[in-house]
Amino acid sequence: MNTIKILRTTSENQDFAKLVIALDAYLKILDGEDHEFYAHFNKTNLLKNAVICYENDIPVGIGAYKEYEPKTAEIKRMYTLPEYRGKGIASKIIHELELWAKEENYTTSILETGFKQEDAIYLYQKLGYTIIENYGQYKGVENSVCMKKSLD
Repeated sequence: MNTIKILRTTSENQDFAKLVIALDAYLKILDGEDHEFYAHFNKTNLLKNAVICYENDIPVGIGAYKEYEPKTAEIKRMYTLPEYRGKGIASKIIHELELWAKEENYTTSILETGFKQEDAIYLYQKLGYTIIENYGQYKGVENSVCMKKSLD
């Protein structure tokens, strides 16, 4: 029987750091020459709200959030190892991040993903996120899809 556990931590956790390396390698392939543009927005050394999903004590997925502006949390660094996709792990991670953000009095969650990440877009929409105009550093970036959800 598989045991799923979600751990709240920071981006300094070694299991989180290892999965970030896998995420960055995946995104480098997916984003192609745009990767360097996105990479400087995804530094993880300052994320105090990070989660790791474990299946049978194996770290299989991560996610984090940071304050974008007062009352708005920005979801960052979402990733599930390919061999563990389709098991609801990303949904569990998002739910935990949203719960944690609500506990810290955030009322809105925003995120950015790439238009090539169709599975991610579908998942976020299934979880109540709607596509919005690109925000902040993603304004005018054709590869970006920005999304928003009320946490109320």
